Amino acid sequence: MLLTDKTAVIYGAGGSIGGAVARAFAAEGARVHLVGRTREALEAVAGDIRDIGIKDAEVAVVDALDESAVTEHLARVGDVDVSFNLVSRGDVQGMPITEMPVDDFLRPVLNGTRANFITARAAARRMAERGSGVVLTLNSGSAHGSPMMGGTGPADAATDSLVRNLAMELGPRGVRAVGLWAAGIPETLTIEKLVKVNPDLNEAAIQGILDQLSSLRMTRRNPTLAEITATAVFLASDHAASITGTFVNVTGGMFPG
Repeated sequence: MLLTDKTAVIYGAGGSIGGAVARAFAAEGARVHLVGRTREALEAVAGDIRDIGIKDAEVAVVDALDESAVTEHLARVGDVDVSFNLVSRGDVQGMPITEMPVDDFLRPVLNGTRANFITARAAARRMAERGSGVVLTLNSGSAHGSPMMGGTGPADAATDSLVRNLAMELGPRGVRAVGLWAAGIPETLTIEKLVKVNPDLNEAAIQGILDQLSSLRMTRRNPTLAEITATAVFLASDHAASITGTFVNVTGGMFPG
């Protein structure tokens, strides 16, 4: 197993991507700490891990935007090998930037940058003391330009820059920083989620969105959740020990790498 005896802290582990990553990490032998703001969602993921007979999972209700809470939680965890931030940023999409309220535009930029910085810094300090570890993050790759995405592009750009700067500073101390670009994952684009943003959407409209996304990709298909988690497992493992300061494009080629 690729992550045997590694300790992984996953922020946003109660979400669809965070939960899938947590299950995959546990299946590969990691001791997983599920962190988020909703205990019920975290316990559901922990239950899935227990049900398939893998290692137990620790659950902690922590706000990734709260610097003290993150630091105190990691002090209880102890040594950390992998820190993965998958916290929701509150992105609002589907309208022109010129028509978007200031708060809706800035929310993902401020929340995303703050959560990534707080969680990465807290973990990286502990990792640097031991001389090993990897900080992972994920965004849509929209920093390269995507219409009707509101603050998502600037938020992604901030994350991209943070990862590269972390990698340069932490590399000499044995710590890696890597990101994944992933967008348009069919399993996560459910009608229940999307109608909260646009009540006029229906199943046919959502399928149209997915078809449009797949037509833009080099592979002409959308990535699966399993492909995202498999890539995350590899990047967190020692097999990727030479990979740092970059983003792996698992969108199927929507954005330049």
